[in-house]
Amino acid sequence: MSELNIGIMGAGNISKTYFELSPLFKGIRITAVADLNADAAAKAGKEWQVKAFTPEEMLADPEIDIIVNLTVPAAHFDVSKAALQAGKHVYSEKPFVLSVDEGRKLAEIAATKGLRVGSAPDTFLGGSHQQARALIDAGEIGHVHSATAHVMSPGMEHWHPNPDFFFLPGGGPILDLGPYYIANFVNLMGPVARVTALAGKASEERLITSEPRAGERISVKTPTTIHALLQFESGAMVTLGASWDVHAHKHGNMEIYGSEGSLILPDPNFFGGRLEIARRGGTLAAVEPWGHPFGVPNQPHENGDRANYRAAGLADMARAICDGGDFLCDQSRALHVIDVMTSILRAGDSGDWITLATTCRRPDAMGPDAARALLR
Repeated sequence: MSELNIGIMGAGNISKTYFELSPLFKGIRITAVADLNADAAAKAGKEWQVKAFTPEEMLADPEIDIIVNLTVPAAHFDVSKAALQAGKHVYSEKPFVLSVDEGRKLAEIAATKGLRVGSAPDTFLGGSHQQARALIDAGEIGHVHSATAHVMSPGMEHWHPNPDFFFLPGGGPILDLGPYYIANFVNLMGPVARVTALAGKASEERLITSEPRAGERISVKTPTTIHALLQFESGAMVTLGASWDVHAHKHGNMEIYGSEGSLILPDPNFFGGRLEIARRGGTLAAVEPWGHPFGVPNQPHENGDRANYRAAGLADMARAICDGGDFLCDQSRALHVIDVMTSILRAGDSGDWITLATTCRRPDAMGPDAARALLR
């Protein structure tokens, strides 16, 4: 497999994750970083020993094969479009784009130019989530008929240095955190057929308590509490609660219910964690980890070491570019996830059931051997 040169577009918080973790994987090498803020690009370039470019310089560099789009969500479409028009493959952070129309336009440009487009999240490739997939595929809990998921917290203004965009259109808990949950549901259960929702917000303003802007107030211009219902093409029903207005709760992150048992999954924002199963007539018991490399803890965290393999989806895309074939974080699945989330928000306004405009093929599983093949 060849090694593709990666250019990071956007030197914000998430760029550190890609710089730190991409060296774990074959076939990719970060060689440049760009940002509208020249100082931010220069600082990242010096820290990670890569070229620091303006965005225009990066797009014009013939040595860059893939642009990793880490800009703010509102800029994702324009930046990805410019990268494709410059002849670069694109891998975007979530959310992929902010509308189905934007995603379709990117697909048209990519098809015309023979380029690949992918998008985070890739956390559904994690060891715990892929083990849950294997148990479902093996019939361990029977026919999956329903599920629940909850991603609820007090918000983002308590830790992020510049949290404004989280509370603007294009932000909010559905578009920011929903991708992890919905991508994992598509991995486990296939595509969604229709959705409905209730949506609102607890306050019109938020008080920033993180540095360096502690004490500032910002306006809330997008829903911060959403209760959604999803019906999958398989017939399975899901309740999804997403909120930045909740100070404490006891809901599990993700639970899958089958005719013969239940699976309790860890937070799909992460690659690993405790997986539990209960079979008919039994009680919940921990599932012994199956040796998946993307479930091995590799980063310190305040609650203990965690598995973090972000860039796995990027490496899988690079493999497909070099060797041909499908990759698991491709644009069709990313677009379907966007369709689900934007339809939830529209349903929150209207109260209607909305039939999705897209579908996708359930991604192939990534077992331990396939994951190991991506690692150096």
